[in-house]
Amino acid sequence: MARTTISAVQATRAGAVLPAAVAGDATNGNAIANDGRVILIAKNTNGASTARTITFQTARTVDGLTSPTRQESIPAGETQVLGPFPPTDYGTTLNFDVSSTEVTLQAIRV
Repeated sequence: MARTTISAVQATRAGAVLPAAVAGDATNGNAIANDGRVILIAKNTNGASTARTITFQTARTVDGLTSPTRQESIPAGETQVLGPFPPTDYGTTLNFDVSSTEVTLQAIRV
């Protein structure tokens, strides 16, 4: 199946309303247009003590070898701000996977 697309709000000096958080797609993964100015806000809404992960796919290869993925752990109840993601490393579409739908996402373009 296709990845679920996340939209970003454009930050402005006058202020922009932060979009409602959406649950990450733990089955198909997520994607967002990436120009190197994307910031993700990821929250682990787990009420117990279970950490969740978000894994970012890289786009670059070196000598035909695929670069490793970047994986970040988000402790239960914690919110993390992640990014920016250089397009040369992560591609013009940032593909990422969450370990659970308990990870909610918001995106800002700065």
